[in-house]
Amino acid sequence: MPDPERLRRVQLVRKAVLLAAIIAALVVAALTRSLHGAEDFHETWEAVGLALIVVCIVGRAWCSLYIGGRKKAEIVDRGPYSVSRNPLYLFSFMGAFGLGAQTGSFTLAAAFLVLTVAVFYVTVRREEDWLAAAFGESYLAYKARTPRFLPDFRLWLDAETLTIRPSFFLITLRDGLVFLLAVPLFEGLERLQASGWLPTLFALP
Repeated sequence: MPDPERLRRVQLVRKAVLLAAIIAALVVAALTRSLHGAEDFHETWEAVGLALIVVCIVGRAWCSLYIGGRKKAEIVDRGPYSVSRNPLYLFSFMGAFGLGAQTGSFTLAAAFLVLTVAVFYVTVRREEDWLAAAFGESYLAYKARTPRFLPDFRLWLDAETLTIRPSFFLITLRDGLVFLLAVPLFEGLERLQASGWLPTLFALP
């Protein structure tokens, strides 16, 4: 079997690159204001983003019940992993869009999503190479029948029982809850902009 450390390094690099991209996007967001200002659309857009963040947190936790840190040991193809090879990442995309939506700008929400998809896409390609080398035909068959991201619910298969690893579940839940920090963060930025303490260089729809 290929070295599991290689897969771990790929995932660590993904987290580091994603963090750097989010920080860069936050800096841009701090210098930007929404064209919609404090209008109802602005508040509605933030509420939509918050709903997506909640879906992200719950969805990621749900996926963790099935994967349980077993990606390196076996092919998990039940529950959400029966309809998508990367459902946990798919929920992360929703969270990234919701995070950007807290600015009240569709443009920034889309930018957060594109950045996240780009980073995860590179990671997924490397993970797929590792999994193909580790599990051979069984993984290639799973890859052939299951979409990479967008789910095909016709393929749904569930497990009769689940072996849950509480530590993995809690880590995944903790990572998901970080998305909620966007709410007070962007509210604070808006207040600083409104008071004149934080200059805005441009406005985005």
